Amino acid sequence: MSQDGVVVLILAALNGARSAADGPAVPLSPAALAEAAARAVAAGAGEVRVRPRTPCGRESLSPRVLGPLLAEVRAAVGVPVGVDAYAGGDRVREWTELPDVAAVDWALPGAEELAGLLLARGVGVEALVRTGSAGPGRFLGSPLRGRVLRVAVAVSGGDPAGAPGAAREVVDRLAARVPGLPVLGYGVDGAAWPVLRWAAGRGLDVRAGVADTRWLPDGRPAVSNAQLVAAAAAVRDGVTAGSP
Repeated sequence: MSQDGVVVLILAALNGARSAADGPAVPLSPAALAEAAARAVAAGAGEVRVRPRTPCGRESLSPRVLGPLLAEVRAAVGVPVGVDAYAGGDRVREWTELPDVAAVDWALPGAEELAGLLLARGVGVEALVRTGSAGPGRFLGSPLRGRVLRVAVAVSGGDPAGAPGAAREVVDRLAARVPGLPVLGYGVDGAAWPVLRWAAGRGLDVRAGVADTRWLPDGRPAVSNAQLVAAAAAVRDGVTAGSP
């Protein structure tokens, strides 16, 4: 759907930092992630984000873990597949199978160097800037700010009612300094649905999935990523159609 002709993408964040302790809706194995990705895309997602795990459940960006996962997910969907790039440059240099997109948290040490390496390898970079962190300022001061695929403005915790305002402040700051920069807005836990509704109404890309929340807008627990994506699509379509 669109707002003033702008396509509002839904990125399905399938597992993030969640673990098996967070319930059966969290996919962890390559097979489970591939199935979750396919169902999320069928529900309306235009991109998927995964965090690879070893067989014992530990997060890993080793090429031996990342490569097979990317291959399995790509066999299941025809949309871009991304990862969270928290690894150092040495690990990224070892990758034999490259993700389409890698999110780099600009508040972390070495973010600019990691992003530069990813770009040099042909991987699209999503610059992650969290409200209340040093990320927005560091990103705006980076020579790479005009080369990233998009910026993801994330709101974590805090008062859900104030979450859209926190996102708006950062988005307006980015727009003033880097006009035309593609932006995705999302919140975590209680901020997830308020920020999604606000971002979709502004024509920004959004994301949904158990990485961000395990609850539907009406407070019911979600049984899958696909259910969360379908709910996000309904919210997006209602907002972009001008419904209250």
